[in-house]
Amino acid sequence: MKKALTLLLAAVALGAAGYYGYSRLGPETASLQLVTATVTRGDVVQTIDATGRLEAMTTVQVGSQVSGTIKALHADFNSTVRRGQVIAELEPSLFETQVEQARATVVRLQAEVERARIQAQDADLKFARARELAGRQLVPTTDLETADVNAKAAAAALRAAEAQVVQAQASLNQSQVNLSHTIIRAPIDGVVISRSVDVGQTVAASMQAPTLFQIANDMTRMQVSCNIDESDIGQVEAGQPVSFTVDAYPNETFSGTVQQVRLSPVIESNVVSYVTIVEVPNPNLRLKPGMTATVTVEVARAADVLRVPASALRFTPTEALFASLGQSLTPDAGALSG
Repeated sequence: MKKALTLLLAAVALGAAGYYGYSRLGPETASLQLVTATVTRGDVVQTIDATGRLEAMTTVQVGSQVSGTIKALHADFNSTVRRGQVIAELEPSLFETQVEQARATVVRLQAEVERARIQAQDADLKFARARELAGRQLVPTTDLETADVNAKAAAAALRAAEAQVVQAQASLNQSQVNLSHTIIRAPIDGVVISRSVDVGQTVAASMQAPTLFQIANDMTRMQVSCNIDESDIGQVEAGQPVSFTVDAYPNETFSGTVQQVRLSPVIESNVVSYVTIVEVPNPNLRLKPGMTATVTVEVARAADVLRVPASALRFTPTEALFASLGQSLTPDAGALSG
């Protein structure tokens, strides 16, 4: 019985020792792998990554300079418009009434001018007659002075009436301009990318003109507006090549060129960045305003050089590694590990 117990304990001890040895040596040796890479020759490129948003090169907001109710719309989303084309109309009845009132005022004041002119001519005749009679000493001097004053007063009244006509004509012109502003025309050639009003809606042009449409000038040439961190912006300059992708075409890479690095900083949560404008050709109109672009700016390139993976440069052999491989630590490897 005692002998059997001794054999059992010995078997358990041998099993524990075997498991310990396997756990210490077996998995490490089995999992140890050295990955090699081939030194190649080619181009090495340094890039800066950023995100941005696509937008048209020129976007114009079309508003209304007068208040009123939308009578008709002649353009909608994605409509192609030409410069001077009517794209919206406001209800003109109120402004037409103002024009008629102003025109009637001009006519009335012109009649006043005619009456003042006749009175001035009459006063001049009376003054001339009084002067002739006074020269013959047929009338007293006071009558001559009175006729002179009346003539001058009539001339002043004529000038005042003429000034009122000019003022009324200016009011008429202003009313006609306001009436013309009820017809809203496209200021540029382009495509309508936004419409903010509907027929029957009231627009109020009090402090600023309300925006009715947004028109993009040329969709075949677009730009990406991206923010680049201040630590990288010193390497970015106009003319550098850019590649980018958009979520709409994940397997396709588009190209562009840095057009401008704006001086005004953008500060968000104490992080400073600078807006960089990238010019992008869009001949097939596949890119659309508002798309998010993942941008890569090429800031440096070395052509036809030897290339080694960066991971290989970070690898440092150790004495334990050579021992696990059953190799001795050479002087060159020892210098590298040291």
